[in-house]
Amino acid sequence: MYRNIEQAQKAVLNSVHDMIESKLVASTWGNVSAKVDNDNLIVITPSGVDYKNLTFNELPVIDMDGKKIYGKYEPSSEKLLHLALLKNRKDIHGVMHTHSIYASAFSVIREAIPPIIEDMVQIAGGEIPVAPYHLPGTPELGNDVLRVMQDKYGALMANHGFVGVGRTVHEAFKVCLVVEKAAQIHFIAKAIGTPNILSEEDVSIMRKGYLESYSKHDMEGAG
Repeated sequence: MYRNIEQAQKAVLNSVHDMIESKLVASTWGNVSAKVDNDNLIVITPSGVDYKNLTFNELPVIDMDGKKIYGKYEPSSEKLLHLALLKNRKDIHGVMHTHSIYASAFSVIREAIPPIIEDMVQIAGGEIPVAPYHLPGTPELGNDVLRVMQDKYGALMANHGFVGVGRTVHEAFKVCLVVEKAAQIHFIAKAIGTPNILSEEDVSIMRKGYLESYSKHDMEGAG
């Protein structure tokens, strides 16, 4: 999806700004990555650096083993989470990890977000599962997120937050936005009544339609 490192760096930086402006994270928490196919490398946000002051060419570049190739700063402490997804999910090229409030609340009670809203179903693929708790930055965290996510585009991490993926980092950002909205809607719906869940058949039809209609322009729009 990303033909060169510069394209991936610009896409990551743009999505970081989108993530902050949308209040999906606070300060330096949260992280973003993009896979560069031709070079089999990953551009990822740095650890402990104020994202607002970053330029795209300062972003770290790592290989598929997590080794830093170049970049001004050290890669995110959550690089193993990103590597687990980008190495094993050949259908994705972008990852975004957020600490948005409502999605994080469901991660704290360790409750999946059911398929209740059409846009979430289309872009995320159905119910949002919860991965078991592991300390941040551990290989176990990445492995369990990969396992519970299966072929969907999102998963909660128990007592931690949310991770969204996509064919671009821009699509991963949209997943994070829509899932946060769905978590808020589910919270409100549960407070006033019993939420109605969409059927597996309807979920499958809408997800397939979304994937098939996703345009080439949108696929390249993250740069």
